[in-house]
Amino acid sequence: MKKSIPFFQFFQSLFDDPITAKKAAEIAQAILQARSLRLTDIAAKMRGKSAACYKRIRRFLRQVDPRQALWRLFWEQAEFVIGDVTEIARPQARKTAYVGTLQDGKTKGFWVMVLATPYRGRAIPYSFLTYSSKTIAQGLESRNLNHFRLFGELKDLPGGRPLVLDREFSYTELLERLVEEGIHFVIRLDLRNRPPKFCDEPGREVVLTLSPGETVTYRKVWYRGKVCLNVVGVWKKGLAEPLWVMTDLEPEEGLRLYQARMKIEQTFRDLKSLLGMERLMNKQQIYMEKMIALLLLVFAASMLVGERLRDRLYGEAIRSGEEVAEEDLVSTSPPLKKSAKWRRYSGLFVLLKQKWELSAPEWYEIVSSALAIFVSIVHPPVPTHV
Repeated sequence: MKKSIPFFQFFQSLFDDPITAKKAAEIAQAILQARSLRLTDIAAKMRGKSAACYKRIRRFLRQVDPRQALWRLFWEQAEFVIGDVTEIARPQARKTAYVGTLQDGKTKGFWVMVLATPYRGRAIPYSFLTYSSKTIAQGLESRNLNHFRLFGELKDLPGGRPLVLDREFSYTELLERLVEEGIHFVIRLDLRNRPPKFCDEPGREVVLTLSPGETVTYRKVWYRGKVCLNVVGVWKKGLAEPLWVMTDLEPEEGLRLYQARMKIEQTFRDLKSLLGMERLMNKQQIYMEKMIALLLLVFAASMLVGERLRDRLYGEAIRSGEEVAEEDLVSTSPPLKKSAKWRRYSGLFVLLKQKWELSAPEWYEIVSSALAIFVSIVHPPVPTHV
């Protein structure tokens, strides 16, 4: 890649020790070039002999925990928090202690569950945990307990931001726990297999019905007779099925937040297809998680640079009087008129996969702008009262 990202400048705000930041930046640059989390692939992209570089990476992982640095990427300006889970297949890892079987019951692998804040159609991860059928069996835990453990972090965050989840999280135990912890939620309702029953206060069944083009609201209904919430459904013309959302917020607000839910699925696709998230070979779970944390740090910095690059290549400044998209109202970037290519590609894809040429001053401007955004996330301005 002709244009490199000065990761040391980004990581200085994440790691208190400049030497640690420099070591992390060296590994990060190699991860971006290798697009893999396999240590041998990363070592091959570092300066020096591969064997010595491999030892440097192992030494760094023993001494530093990037998971702590990742927490600093929580964006305090975010309106809500996204939670989602993805599968990491490890078909050849038959003897790895943390690898179990995935949803199909056959493929070897584990799950990564991520918390992130939305940013311009993408997501910035700031916390995660990993688990598998094997670790659940060994720890006498369950999938639900792992969800509770991660989502429980939200109650310690300022602002009481709602948690926005997809339909695999629509189950009774989670709803009860969120209500108990005082965490606001917006969850897509799962009506695919065994649809849950709703009832009103007197106990009469409420049947969710909706026609194409309609929006329907049900207030203060009981999910499986246990959790009181609001349900709202919308069926946009041209779509095969309606969207149903349940929330403890006002139903219109819950629907707005879910529709504004940035596509963390695209984030996972970029992590897997562009940065090699699935190419993990660590034998121990702790080192595997440290490598994932490093990858997420690389992703955050690279995504911000890629977004500024995408703006430069495919964006056009909004003229006075033109409509501004809602995502630009909360963005630190200038409002832009998006071309078809801007909408089609993610910033990371533009950065890593497309051919582009910029002058040195143009590239410096893009990196400097992305760095300013990154630093503002890690060190948000302290409000003052004059």
